[in-house]
Amino acid sequence: MDPKALTDTLSSPEIQAFASGFPVLVLHLVVTFGLLGIGAVVYALLTPWKEVDLIREGNSAAAVAFGGVLVGLAIPLAVSMSVSTSVRDIAIWGLATLILQLLAFRVVDIILTGLPQRIQEGEISAAVLLVAAKLATALILAAALTG
Repeated sequence: MDPKALTDTLSSPEIQAFASGFPVLVLHLVVTFGLLGIGAVVYALLTPWKEVDLIREGNSAAAVAFGGVLVGLAIPLAVSMSVSTSVRDIAIWGLATLILQLLAFRVVDIILTGLPQRIQEGEISAAVLLVAAKLATALILAAALTG
């Protein structure tokens, strides 16, 4: 390739935008995935049952329920990342959404009494209902973020 053509290509606005934007993208992803990990750990500590242990034992209902929690936490975090303008913004709004989502999840667990026990017993229908309630909560919270 001609050195001038290479120089022109490397100095193009698209390449320059990528070069300056890619590190920011990676940083935003790291912060958001970190928040997701924190949210998942906190949720696991707050639940009356040990989903990870149940999943390791082959409990499909626990796997469905915990998978729903991960998606339910990720939805408002994704929206938070999309409406934020800086890492600090992502961290603040991400933390706020995690707190609100974990509180909402806890309320869902309380309202849908008996579901945790049914999930421990491997009842998929209970897990699906719990996931649906948590995803509905996540979508509403995500919409509120765009307010």
